[in-house]
Amino acid sequence: MSRRTSVDYDWDESDVRVRANKKGSRPRTRQRPDYDDAVTGRVVTVDRGRYTAVVAEDTQDERLVTAVRAKSLRRTPIVAGDMVGLVGDTSGAPDTLARLVMLQERSTLLRRSADDTDPVERVVVANADQLVIVVAAADPTPRTGFIDRSLAAAYDAGIEPLLCITKTDLSDPTWLIEHYRELDLTVLTSAGQVQAAGGVHTAQDSPTPESAQTDDSLPLEPGMVETLREHLDGKVSTMLGHSGVGKSTLVNALTGADRATGGVNAVTGRGRHTSSSALALRVPDTGPGTWIIDTPGVRSFGLAHVDPDRIVESFDDLGEAIAQCPKGCTHGADAPGCALDAWVEQGKAGAAGAARLESLRRLLGSGRDDELSEKLLGS
Repeated sequence: MSRRTSVDYDWDESDVRVRANKKGSRPRTRQRPDYDDAVTGRVVTVDRGRYTAVVAEDTQDERLVTAVRAKSLRRTPIVAGDMVGLVGDTSGAPDTLARLVMLQERSTLLRRSADDTDPVERVVVANADQLVIVVAAADPTPRTGFIDRSLAAAYDAGIEPLLCITKTDLSDPTWLIEHYRELDLTVLTSAGQVQAAGGVHTAQDSPTPESAQTDDSLPLEPGMVETLREHLDGKVSTMLGHSGVGKSTLVNALTGADRATGGVNAVTGRGRHTSSSALALRVPDTGPGTWIIDTPGVRSFGLAHVDPDRIVESFDDLGEAIAQCPKGCTHGADAPGCALDAWVEQGKAGAAGAARLESLRRLLGSGRDDELSEKLLGS
């Protein structure tokens, strides 16, 4: 019996069997919708995959819209402050859900890493104009290492920093103000004074409204709220600080919100994290576009994403000396030819020059164990 071969068959298209594509049978295309009908919104908070955005801002039609992120943006971090495009049901009616399909170009981006050796960036807030660094004069004790880290991150992001010192009734903050005297940095104290390099400008003290008072252990001093409000006017500001310094209390007083507040543990000296998510809040009695983004308590504020040269640039009181260093100088204590030590010894960096130089070298010595206490925002 002879063997039959394929030439003995009459084949037609009905004999063809195509294995189904496990990922779907839709033809792939490079064409994407242009979403010309998308409405623009400002993300005010993110909660478990749901994005709340304000649309038609500063108009009679202003409303809050809840949305989910489109599949094309699943690897793109969306944070409070982002300007996005929304399609679908953008009415903001109860039980409606829009789709977040576009992320507009960001003007600034504040980032952090878990520590100084972690290559993974965490986006904190987007499109902020100003970073308000909140520290207490005492209880908890202010840490210059944390302030320096915040300043480096702000300068790297192109955000204007503002140092706000609370609880000046508990301790004199003069030493802290003098530590940053040589910087072009505005320092606001709870006594109502604005202090910066080149002079001291005293704001008019005004009593804190009764509606701004809270029932926690962090009372607000006269003048603090109104003076800070003037510096926030017309800007998107984000607030950053250790737990227990009064950050949420300030946010509540400025916005009329009800963010949870808490004091400091008398045994550990640490504050309790009370804000669990970043939230953008409008500041009443100010011009359009005035927002505060209150950040949650984060465990650490690493600078792995910041180039060492950018960290050095944030210490502008040492900038002229750095220009005199040899090419490739690490600015370490044992770096040959480093001009920083002579600059400080000659008093050109001010009275706090030695401490400032030590702080710079700590930040450049990424990942050292003795930096841990400075990075922990809950310390």
